[in-house]
Amino acid sequence: MTAPSTSSSSGLGPLDVGLYTATVLIFGSGWLPLRLQLGVVAPEVSGVWRFLIAGLVMFAWVALRGGRLSFPLKDHVLFAALGLTLFSANFITFYYAGFYLASGLLSVLFSLAAVFIPLIGGILTGVAPNRRILIGAVLGVFGVALVFGPSVLEKHVSTSLPFALGLALVGTLSFSFGSFVIAAVGRRGLPQGSVNAYGMFYGVVFCAALALLTGADFKLEWTARYIGSLAYLIVVPTLLGFGVYMTLIRRIGPSRAGYGTVMFPIIALALSTIFEGYHWTVFAAFGVALVLIGNVVVLRAPRSGFTPPRPPR
Repeated sequence: MTAPSTSSSSGLGPLDVGLYTATVLIFGSGWLPLRLQLGVVAPEVSGVWRFLIAGLVMFAWVALRGGRLSFPLKDHVLFAALGLTLFSANFITFYYAGFYLASGLLSVLFSLAAVFIPLIGGILTGVAPNRRILIGAVLGVFGVALVFGPSVLEKHVSTSLPFALGLALVGTLSFSFGSFVIAAVGRRGLPQGSVNAYGMFYGVVFCAALALLTGADFKLEWTARYIGSLAYLIVVPTLLGFGVYMTLIRRIGPSRAGYGTVMFPIIALALSTIFEGYHWTVFAAFGVALVLIGNVVVLRAPRSGFTPPRPPR
């Protein structure tokens, strides 16, 4: 699905819309391979392999281009915050929640980032969130709930449900705070390639530390399913996706960029229709319509005052 076009009053140019669309398609397509990772290898260990390989690629790319690799301690604090929020906590919590919750419910909970991000922005700045952004985000969340609600209701409630819900909400909040770390990095004018590389490095540190604390085995599952999904997650969502998402935040701000989280499960549903035989319902169709309407509302909202300035072109 593509993002709708917007008028000039929204401040969105063709590149902004293209980046937004790419973000939705890239991360939306990551739900299916992410589910293929569950099983033999502990989630925190999968995180080590994923971000270790991706981080090494990023460091090599920055070095070959003669990019900056030396930064003061205050910048490393931001890099570590990025590693914690986007490259470890967000990843691990949703993996563990996936052992107990249906993927549809995980998608609904993750889509709450579209609401959390503008609320967090309002708290950080003391400025009330833009009403259009909140309206669009709420429409999107209700839409996703309609899409996945029937499948969620079919699941039997287990004693692990509160624990899993808590994990998913922590992961969503982690992603939301991480979006503002990206915005802070953008305001300081730090090179994006270096930021990604160090963020992944610290993500590996946090994932490895958790693996050591839990006594998890540092192993790989040598199957086509695991290795193939790991390779896809490294190349597409991690190397390409996070680069695109960070660029998008620098250009249109965390609130509107974060609305893409509502669109991610819709892309996942489209893939499920093709590969898993998902059958559309009236509720699902109406839910998708709500998401698209909310998408238009959010993308046409004026830029937030928290948005960092555009980088030089």
